[in-house]
Amino acid sequence: MFWKIFLIVFFFAVTAAVGFYYRKSAKDSGDFILAGRNVGPWLSAFAYGTTYFSATIFVGYAGQFGWMYGISALWIGLGNAIIGSLLAWVVLGRRTRIMTKHLGASTMPEFLARRYDSQALKLLAALIIIIFLVPYTASVYKGLAGIFSISFGVPFIWCIIGMAVLTGIYVVVGGYMATAVNSFLQGVIMLFGIVLIVGSVLAGGGGFMQSLEKLSQHTSELNPNLNGSLVSMFGPDPLGLLAVVVLTSLGPWGMPQMIHKFYAIKDERSVKLGTIISTVFAVFIACGSYFMGGFGRLFYSAETVVYDDIVPTMLTKTLPDILIGVVLLVVISASISTLASLVLVSSTTVVRDFIGSFIDKIKDKTSLLLVRALCAVFIAISVVIAAYPTSMITTLMGLSWGALAGSFIGPFIYGLFWKRTTKAACFANMVFAVGLIVANAFLKFASPTMVGAIAMVASLVIVPLVSFVTPKLPKATVDSAFVAYSDVASRENVA
Repeated sequence: MFWKIFLIVFFFAVTAAVGFYYRKSAKDSGDFILAGRNVGPWLSAFAYGTTYFSATIFVGYAGQFGWMYGISALWIGLGNAIIGSLLAWVVLGRRTRIMTKHLGASTMPEFLARRYDSQALKLLAALIIIIFLVPYTASVYKGLAGIFSISFGVPFIWCIIGMAVLTGIYVVVGGYMATAVNSFLQGVIMLFGIVLIVGSVLAGGGGFMQSLEKLSQHTSELNPNLNGSLVSMFGPDPLGLLAVVVLTSLGPWGMPQMIHKFYAIKDERSVKLGTIISTVFAVFIACGSYFMGGFGRLFYSAETVVYDDIVPTMLTKTLPDILIGVVLLVVISASISTLASLVLVSSTTVVRDFIGSFIDKIKDKTSLLLVRALCAVFIAISVVIAAYPTSMITTLMGLSWGALAGSFIGPFIYGLFWKRTTKAACFANMVFAVGLIVANAFLKFASPTMVGAIAMVASLVIVPLVSFVTPKLPKATVDSAFVAYSDVASRENVA
């Protein structure tokens, strides 16, 4: 217990200190939100990775999908590394940085408004972000507080409040730069910790081969007639597994808090190096988490399975106290950075995109004050949702990712690459994605994971189809956006 307390207190102290150290660098709203678009490759890559992989994945998704699919859950981690990190950086990184800087956009709604010349589109996008980022933030709090509560025996609600206070301190004080630096430190802890965790779990099962042998004797509820499915290549439910891969891997391509990292990166050289760093980070963290979760049945048994309790239980059974302290740091590191990004994006969206849609000019000092105040408000709302006893991590995650990524993937990607994309197509896509997710929340005609994956894939189809049958944007509007790439190419040729 001494080591656990010591490590947590030390971590809290360093995190808060970083926030206060960078408080002077956040002099205006631009510095607070994007750190002056001057963030290097290591900080950007680690900020992307730690925002991507939070307690939601480490505790909720690794536990649930490891239980459901066994070792084949490793495909989810590989999809996250290849599609969610490598391809996202290669395809989106450079173009996002160039066009958002050219348009002067700091948020997803601002980008959509200026790319498609539509304030109404900006307002709709802002509302979607405000409504659906809060459940995602709550899911992160819930996963983090769950493992913290089991490890220390502290009431769940106090764990949530404690994490909220820490997040609030360094986000409200230091802004994006403090978030990026803390993300780097937290990412190093995650890399070190995941190696220890996977090794300890395998040792607890008697080694890799013996763990596989034990797992092969278990039967999945998804396909009870298929023996050994939990150690097979594609598991007991390949279609369900594919839906999870799509949801968790394609989702970052349209999630505002993930795309935000490309806005702030310093230059194109940083994009190239950041691609490599981010991918390696994802291989270790995502693959390690889902691989570890695949052995959950060896350590967790209950008449009624509570997915959110699987990973905390298996870790407390296999790790000594000193390593439990390391695990706590890993989970806290993964979650705090995600929380910081979610809160920053939510509050910025309210001030710049929602309030800004009704008030033409907000003084910069007033804007900065409002963003900081709303950071605290969003943290408080998320705590209330996370404290609700029946809110399951994966349900909240699926609801948020499906609605957000389903709404923005098509409009954002086609907006970067295709001049023919229309504002009507963007509206149609957002209405469809939100309508599908909300309808499923009430009617429950499919799992949130499956519906979220459908919304994302549909976005890539709806936008071009509707664009072909709706009026084009004025040529001047399109050219004013895409000239950004020509200007950069010209400067590169001169150099």
